[in-house]
Amino acid sequence: MTQRAKIDTDGSETEAVDPPVVHRPAGLTSAEVAERVARGEVNDVPVRSSRSTTEIVRANVFTRFNAIIGVLWVIMLFVAPIQDSLFGFVIIANTGIGIIQELRAKKTLDGLAVIGEAKPTVRRDGTAAEISTAEIVLGDLIELGPGDKVVVDGEVAEADSLEIDESLLTGEADPVVKKPGDRMMSGSFVVAGGGAFTATKVGREAYAAQLAEEASRFTLVHSELRSGISTILKYVTWMMVPTAIGLIISQLVVKDNNFKDAVARTVGGIVPMIPEGLVLLTSVAFAIGVVRLGRKQCLVQELPAIEGLARVDVVCLDKTGTLTEGGMDVTELRPLNGADETYIRKVLGALGESDPRPNASLQAIIDAYPDTVEWRCTEALPFSSARKYSGAAFSEGDGENSTWLLGAPDVLLPAGDPTLTEIDHLNEQGLRVLLLARTAHELDAPGVAADAHPTALVVLEQRLRPDAGDTLAYFAEQNVATKVISGDNAVSVGAVAGKLDMPGAANTVDARTLPTDREEMAKVLDENAVFGRVTPQQKRDMVAALQSRGHTVAMTGDGVNDVLALKDADIGVSMGSGSEATRAVAQIVLLNNSFATLPSVVAEGRRVIGNITRVATLFLTKTVYSVLLAVLVVCSQVEYPFLPRHLTLLSTLTIGVPAFFLALAPNKERAKPNFVRRVMRYAIPGGVIAAAATFTTYLLARHHYSGEGALEAETSAATLTLFLVSMWVLAIIARPYTWWRLTLVATMGGAFLLVLVVPWLQDFFALKLVGTTMPWAAVSIAAAGGLLLEVTWRWVSRRFPA
Repeated sequence: MTQRAKIDTDGSETEAVDPPVVHRPAGLTSAEVAERVARGEVNDVPVRSSRSTTEIVRANVFTRFNAIIGVLWVIMLFVAPIQDSLFGFVIIANTGIGIIQELRAKKTLDGLAVIGEAKPTVRRDGTAAEISTAEIVLGDLIELGPGDKVVVDGEVAEADSLEIDESLLTGEADPVVKKPGDRMMSGSFVVAGGGAFTATKVGREAYAAQLAEEASRFTLVHSELRSGISTILKYVTWMMVPTAIGLIISQLVVKDNNFKDAVARTVGGIVPMIPEGLVLLTSVAFAIGVVRLGRKQCLVQELPAIEGLARVDVVCLDKTGTLTEGGMDVTELRPLNGADETYIRKVLGALGESDPRPNASLQAIIDAYPDTVEWRCTEALPFSSARKYSGAAFSEGDGENSTWLLGAPDVLLPAGDPTLTEIDHLNEQGLRVLLLARTAHELDAPGVAADAHPTALVVLEQRLRPDAGDTLAYFAEQNVATKVISGDNAVSVGAVAGKLDMPGAANTVDARTLPTDREEMAKVLDENAVFGRVTPQQKRDMVAALQSRGHTVAMTGDGVNDVLALKDADIGVSMGSGSEATRAVAQIVLLNNSFATLPSVVAEGRRVIGNITRVATLFLTKTVYSVLLAVLVVCSQVEYPFLPRHLTLLSTLTIGVPAFFLALAPNKERAKPNFVRRVMRYAIPGGVIAAAATFTTYLLARHHYSGEGALEAETSAATLTLFLVSMWVLAIIARPYTWWRLTLVATMGGAFLLVLVVPWLQDFFALKLVGTTMPWAAVSIAAAGGLLLEVTWRWVSRRFPA
C-alpha cells in the first residue's frame, strides 16, 4: 500500500492511502459472445407485450358465433336473394374492424415496450455496457445494483453486501444475503448492495422465464367485464340451441311452406339471437383505450388494468417519485455537539464515494459535497428500506479509523433525544432530514446503531411534482381515497401532502405505531391519509388490510421497496424511471414518469366499462326478444314474421351503428361490480316487452290482411313495431342526452323512414306498409310498449339497484 501527500479542503497536508487494487473479472470477450450466439446459447425468451398477428387474427375470426353465422350465411347464399345474406357481410366487416383495431393496439404496445424495456448492465471485454435482455448469452457477467431484477439464472461472482429478495418466487419475504458462489434465480431482485453474477441458464431454461413471459403478455382475459360477457354468451348458447331446433321443425315440417322461404325465415329467426357485435365492441373499446393511453406514454402491460383502475376506490401513493420528483437538493448542514463542519463535509464526501449506486438522498449529498479526500473505505453497509440507514467504515490515512451511519434520525436516535425536537420543526416544513452519526460498533454488528453519536443534520429539500396537486384534486372529486405511504418521517410526508392540498394531510401516522392485527390496521388506514416510516413489509400488509375491507387498491411507486406492495395491489403502477423490479411487476408503467397520467387511465377505464355496460343492454335486449319471438312462433304454429334482411336492417340502425359510437363516447361514471346482473336486469324486461308488442302487432295483422301479399304486409307492420320499440330502448340507453346523442338517435330514425318512403329501398328490404289502419295500430302498440318500458325500467332501478 502506498502513501502520498493530499491537500485537504482547509489547505493542510495529510497522507492519503491509495486503495488496494481490486481485480474484477473482465467478462466474456467479443469472440466468446459470438461463439455462444452461433451455438444458440442466447436468452431468446420472447417476452412480448402483445399477442402475435396470427393469434389476433385467429382470436377474431375463429369464434363460436362466427362459425354458426358462417354456416347460416352459406345456406342463405344458395336459397335466398342477396338482401337476406347481408348479415354475413356485416360479420366480415365487424371481424375486420376488430383485427385492425387490435393490430393498432399491438403496434402501440410493442413500441412502448421497447421504450420501457429493462437494459441489464453486462461486462464484456472488461467494459460494462447496457444491452437488451434478449442479447444476454450463457456465461455473461451481469452487474447488479439496488432495484435491478435478476433476468436469468446464474451464480454470484461478486458481492458487496448483496441482498436479494426472492419473495416473488418463493414467498419468503426476508431478503437473502448472497455471497460469491451462491445461486441466483431469475425473477428475484436486489434490495440492497451490489455485485455481479455469471449467467448459467438463459432462455427458456431460466427458472422464471415462462412465468415472466406469461405475466408480460398482452391479454384480454381475467377481467370482470370479459368474464361477464363470456357467462352471458354461455347462457345465450343454451337458450339458442333448443329454440333454433324448435323453429326449424316449425317452419320446415309443421307449416309445409315453400322450402326456400321456410329456410330464409328460419335463418331470420336464428341470426338475431346471436349478440355477435358485443365481443367485437369490447375488444375494440379496450384496443382503442390502449392506443389512446399509448399516445400519453402509458404502457399497459396487462390490458384488464385499464378496467381495474377504473374500479379502484383507494390509491396508495409512494411520496418519493410520485408526489415529489426523484431529485433532491441539500439546503443546510447543521453540525451537532460542536462537530467541525469541514471535517463533516469530508465524511459526507467519503460516504458518497463509498456507494457505487447512490439513492436520491445520497446523490444530493454527492452533488453538494464531492469527495476531496481519498479515505479508504474498508467496509460498506448499503441503504436498506427496512433499516432506514446506510453506513461505511473508513481508514482516514492518518492512522485513524472511523465508522459512520447516515439515515433516519428517529431510527438512529433514542426516543426523547432533544435533537428530535429540532428535527420535527424541519419536518413540519416538508424538509427531509438525515442524521450523520459516528458509531463505535462494527457495521455487521446487530446493534450497530446503538449508542451512535450524532454529528450533523443534513437537510434536504424535495422537488414537488408540478402536476401532483391537480392529480390529487381529481381523485378527491372522483371519490377515490388517496393514502400516502412512505418510508420517510411522517411529519415531513404530511407537510409535503399539505403543500399539495391533499385531503387528510394533517392526519399523519407513524407506521411503527400501527397495530399488527389486520382488522385494526384497516380501521386506522380508513381513518387516516398519511403514513410515514413504513417498511416494505408493512406496505404489503397495508394493501392487504385495505383489500380485506372490500377496497379495490391501486399502488404507485418507483423504488425497490415498493415491489411487494405493487405485486399484491389490485393494480400496480410504476414510473418509467423506477427500478427494473417495479416495472416488471406493475400492470401499468408511466413511461413519462408523470403522476398526472393516472387520471387519463382512470377515465379510459371508466369509459370502457360504462359504455360496454350500456351497449351490452342493447345487444342482449335483441337476443331476448329474438328468442321469445321464436318461442311464440313455435307455440302458435305460424310463419316466422321476419326475413334476415329485416332484422339486419333493424340491428344495424338500432344496435350496430349506435353501439359503435356509444362505446367510444366519454363516460366518467365510476365502474360498478356485478356486470351480468346490471345488464340483464334491463335486457330481460326490455326484450320481453319488445317481443310481446311485436307479436301482438303480427297477430293483429294476420287477422287484418288476407289474400296475395298478406305475409309481406304482416311482416312490414311487425317490423315497424319492433323498430319503434327498439328505438325507444336506444333512446333510454343514450341518456343523458347531448347534441350528438340526440343527432345519433334522430339519424337512425330518419334512415328507417327513408327505407319506408323510397321505392327501390322498399323493394330491396321487402318493406311496404299497406293501408293506414294496421300501420297506425303498429305505432300505437309500439307507443304502449315504450311507455311500459319506461315504467318497468324505473321500477327495476328502484327494486334492483346496481
